[in-house]
Amino acid sequence: MFEDHTVMLIGAGMNYLLTAIKDRLNETSLTVRVSGIDIDTMKIDDDIRAIIIYTDIDLINNQKVLVYLKDMVTERDIPVFTVGSEEELEIVRNAIPEHLLIEEYKRPVNIKELSENIEKYVLQMNVTEKKRVLVVDDSSIMLHNLKGWLEDKYQVALANSGITAIKSITKMKPDLILLDYEMPIVDGKQIMQMLRSEIEFADIPIIFLTGKGDRATVMEVMALRPDGYLLKSMRPDEIV
Repeated sequence: MFEDHTVMLIGAGMNYLLTAIKDRLNETSLTVRVSGIDIDTMKIDDDIRAIIIYTDIDLINNQKVLVYLKDMVTERDIPVFTVGSEEELEIVRNAIPEHLLIEEYKRPVNIKELSENIEKYVLQMNVTEKKRVLVVDDSSIMLHNLKGWLEDKYQVALANSGITAIKSITKMKPDLILLDYEMPIVDGKQIMQMLRSEIEFADIPIIFLTGKGDRATVMEVMALRPDGYLLKSMRPDEIV
């Protein structure tokens, strides 16, 4: 389970109210990152759990920023809280998908209430969030099937090669890796050895996927001491 409590506060400039919101959020259990509205420097990382948009005339008149924010929160399914006047909030409503707009706060805003509500929401996200599973296999059919079988219970990410898998693991640190034992270039054995040599990733459970169920292959796989192995021929209910 991930314990990220990082939120991003976005505004055109650090005025008194924006600074007060930042300071109050910093008094909670949340980690606060502050960003201006320059797209080139606005870095929305994967650990951002929620975004607070402080609207003003500069932000609502910057269509590029609104489109960028819409694309980023939609792609990553990031919840959004907004602060502004009724007119400004209406413009944001038209830009951000409705299901991602969690709460609106009209100025003047109760900063204590806003901060407590955001903290409560983010902490609850961590309680209810699905575990993250990374499936690594060079077969697009296998990736498609496993995603379909698992996505009701888990957040599923896919990698079709060992190199892509390493990048994904570094980026998302999954709760579990389903790893194809036999792949070209960088195989499952090499990936596991690399992960076990890194303190940050050494404790991630790894279950090998193999298409061979003969005794010799099973013994070879288990000699590497993975957390388990699954035959690709298993039924979906056996894998899930």
